Amino acid sequence: MDIEQARFNMVEQQIRTWEVLDPKVLDLLFAVRREEFVPPAYRSLAFADLELPLPGGERMWSPKIEARVLQALALSGRESVLEIGTGSGYFTALLASRALDVTSVEIDPALAAPARTRLARHGFANARVEAGDGAHGWGDETWDAIALTGSTPLLPERFVAQLKPGGRVFAIVGDLPVMKARLVQWSGPDALTTTDLFETVVAPLHNAATPSRFRF
Repeated sequence: MDIEQARFNMVEQQIRTWEVLDPKVLDLLFAVRREEFVPPAYRSLAFADLELPLPGGERMWSPKIEARVLQALALSGRESVLEIGTGSGYFTALLASRALDVTSVEIDPALAAPARTRLARHGFANARVEAGDGAHGWGDETWDAIALTGSTPLLPERFVAQLKPGGRVFAIVGDLPVMKARLVQWSGPDALTTTDLFETVVAPLHNAATPSRFRF
């Protein structure tokens, strides 16, 4: 397999055609080597338009979603970022390449430990992986950007409360059969701007927030 040709084809045939045109994002897809974060059994599919299986039944986002979300977050290199759901650590690496620092929270210790090792091996000293449940928020800090890599039937208000002025949250919100990829931005005191970017379906976060159900 010609890895560099496969990477080029991914960018030109999947990423650009999905409205990802930011040159900094496109350049990053060549610089951060996706194949190094894919389980060895699926390395030949590292650049395919697929969600790839991870241990524990989890999945990596497809490349076009990774790129589209990174573009939507519009990181400048000065932000503190919270990621909920580390997975393989690849999207963490992309975030760390465009931010000042990244805290990534992974509920499965069996994923957190190798992701931490992988990120360190590839020099992402500004990315920290924490083992824990971040489906309803994390810690007491505030953040410039927050990204949830699993879906959530509803977006907990705590994530919005953890935004710094001008911050933004990306989340895939809703239930089957259709979910909305949504960007929520702090636009002023007690003011938010919500933009639905695209429709998709991804597995929910463990312990994701759900609407209360009326009971007779």
